[in-house]
Amino acid sequence: MVMEKENLEEMAQNLSIEEKIAEILLNTNRTISTAESCTGGLIAAKLINVPGISAAYLEGYITYANSAKEKLLGVWPQTLERFGAVSTECACEMAAGCARAAGTDCSVISTGIAGPDGGTPEKPVGLVYLACQTDGDVFVEEHHFTGSRQEIRITAAEKAL
Repeated sequence: MVMEKENLEEMAQNLSIEEKIAEILLNTNRTISTAESCTGGLIAAKLINVPGISAAYLEGYITYANSAKEKLLGVWPQTLERFGAVSTECACEMAAGCARAAGTDCSVISTGIAGPDGGTPEKPVGLVYLACQTDGDVFVEEHHFTGSRQEIRITAAEKAL
């Protein structure tokens, strides 16, 4: 059965972001991995909700501690000392290290301060860096989310996708 172009476009508009990501990955034979700090697995959980994603989603890391970022993702200790875990520099290294460690084409990562404690004037609660690596290029975004700890984590996971 051949579907009309309008029907396909309408179906695509009704897909969730994770379903759209899965469709792109599966249609292009690409793979993805995740590394999460403040979101603690929420990004991976959203992707894994999509049936058939196992052909594209290979691995996920929850690197909450700095030592895990170093050990699993290859984040340099000097980066953590100089810039901190919540920084553009750390997010870049996490994204590149995640894809490298998992052997995937793409990676999506989060690192930030979900609160309610842990913020400073320079790095307040709600500061989250999200990064994506694809084809060797890393893209990082800085976000300032508001709300409860859980609201910040959920919003960050949704925005990461």
